[in-house]
Amino acid sequence: MAKKLIPFLKNNWLYLTGALLILVLFFLRFYHLTIFPVFADEAIYVRWAQVMRAEETLRFLPLSDGKQPLFMWVLIPFLKFIRDPLAAGRTVSILSGFGTMIGISYLSYLLFKNKKVALTAGLIYAVSPFSFFFDRMALVDAVLAMFGVWTFIFTYLAFTKGRLDFAMFAGFTLGGAWLTKSPALFFAIMIPTLWLFINWAKGFKKNLFIFLKALSLSLIILAIGYGMFNILRLGPNFHLIASRNLDYVYPINHFLVSPLDPLKPFLLAAWQWLVKMGPWPLLVLGLTGLLVNWKKNWKQMVVLTIWFLGPIIVQSEFAKVFTARYIFFTLPFLIIIAASAFLEERKNVVKILALVLVFFVSQSLVFDYQLLVNPAKANLPRSERSGYLEEWTAGQGIKETADYLIQKQISNPEEKIVIGTEGYFGTLPDGLQMYLEESPQITAIGVGLSFDNVPPQLLGSKRFGDRTYLLVNASRFSGDSLYLGLTKVKEFPKAQKPDGTHDSLLLFEVTNEALKNKAN
Repeated sequence: MAKKLIPFLKNNWLYLTGALLILVLFFLRFYHLTIFPVFADEAIYVRWAQVMRAEETLRFLPLSDGKQPLFMWVLIPFLKFIRDPLAAGRTVSILSGFGTMIGISYLSYLLFKNKKVALTAGLIYAVSPFSFFFDRMALVDAVLAMFGVWTFIFTYLAFTKGRLDFAMFAGFTLGGAWLTKSPALFFAIMIPTLWLFINWAKGFKKNLFIFLKALSLSLIILAIGYGMFNILRLGPNFHLIASRNLDYVYPINHFLVSPLDPLKPFLLAAWQWLVKMGPWPLLVLGLTGLLVNWKKNWKQMVVLTIWFLGPIIVQSEFAKVFTARYIFFTLPFLIIIAASAFLEERKNVVKILALVLVFFVSQSLVFDYQLLVNPAKANLPRSERSGYLEEWTAGQGIKETADYLIQKQISNPEEKIVIGTEGYFGTLPDGLQMYLEESPQITAIGVGLSFDNVPPQLLGSKRFGDRTYLLVNASRFSGDSLYLGLTKVKEFPKAQKPDGTHDSLLLFEVTNEALKNKAN
């Protein structure tokens, strides 16, 4: 039996290793999928998808906020089969991450014709905390990264093989990226860099013909991609995409006015994100990959470096807001550069690189484990920890509140429940409405941004005889709950801040005392 097994493993190691990587990726991403609290944008996207599913005329609803709707369109069928809406949204990102990992491995093989490099790239993507984190969030960035990798692949094949069908596929993936998020523009702009892989001939006439063919294929890719993007003109508020983009980026002349602000701090932030969430051994492998391949594979290094660093530098210069997920779509190209380090042929150097890779995997798995079992203890960068775990954008307690209200409604089916929430859009009330979609007897509405009194809408609800609640972050509540006639039902603490304090989500029930106090 053993003799038969050894030849089998020897001949099929590639497939077995690939299958193992796929299992690792899915296990890491599906295990404890909803342990991380819902984030503001996740709540918005999932709620949009629910509304779009319920009302066909609102299939372009995200345009009302200047957002492209592809992620929500894809999410709609998942809502039919996965009961937890947050898990459904995150599943879309996980499957996108799977597509990215396959794309990274395939692109690595296309560029370097080396199976070990391809598998190493897949391994790095599967375990890296950076990809692990964003593949588990119901955000559009995982989808954008997938489309970016496959746009590169099909464009590369179109140019190197001179084939129209690959150019059309590249146009479709570029269009998918454009229907997902506006930074897809970077993919369109960087397409000509792949001309470097074309086999140019000797002689002006032959090269002119090759150039015109490459230009024609490029225009076909752009035409299909931009044509797909223009499908959004069928919906209202298409113009808001451009206007909302201006809320996030400075005009072109900003480079002349203040070229180093925010370039320097944003580049430093990007460096810190990669050091912590890469984590840093990935950068060591990436630098080694550049050094090892600069002479033999300089074309690959130049193009991959542009696709990795180009968008980061441009966004650092022109972005008004900059977070780790804004550079996530560039990560695949850094991973491929890092994996290419294993093209090194000197055995002593290969051994050192293997140790660096083992250290990378070990450090990544420890980070991933923390995110899987206790996210508050994970060593996230300060900006990410603040937004996802500490501030109002973090949704600790929202699902628990929904479950509590649902149980109250089940125990008294004839009773209507009204809950007012902090905010009008985002973590609250969208995060709560997301979980209450199948409970029509419970109404969640936004009633304000800060509170020192009971909102009149809730007083009216209580006066009408409905069971009434208020859900608000402690940092936004400055009133005396006892004096106002509010009974605290539950408190859900958020992660601890650097100063030792923490915010909490507070669930109050509005009592009859609130009506008496208002009358007085």
